[in-house]
Amino acid sequence: MAARFAPEEWERRAEIIGRAEELRARIEPLADRDAAAYSEFLSQRTRATLDRIVAIPFELVEHSAELARLAACVAIEGNPNVRGDAAAGAELAAAAASIGARLVAINASRGDPRIARSRELAVEAKNAAAAAGDADL
Repeated sequence: MAARFAPEEWERRAEIIGRAEELRARIEPLADRDAAAYSEFLSQRTRATLDRIVAIPFELVEHSAELARLAACVAIEGNPNVRGDAAAGAELAAAAASIGARLVAINASRGDPRIARSRELAVEAKNAAAAAGDADL
């Protein structure tokens, strides 16, 4: 992550690196969990399996939005030599948030508050990515 190349004296460096590592550890297994949950849903269309195919993408949205905000912070405040990398990371995180929000909307029951919240988080992630991109100009 680009935060590792930020100056040692940047006060948010350790915090952002630590949180990004925590998020990576949470996000990485979600792809496998999502695939397994969807496979189970296809074979057993129950309320429990339906909830899992909504809950996992929702979790992805939450983590991705936070990751986009962290990457934007690195792009804006971190090492200018890796600003483009941080901005790219913010864009990737925003894309993941957008995709997750779409899956939540497709699979959740009408009126499920996770639909609106995931959309809000996806917009926040998109705005963070835009701010990171603007910092690169």
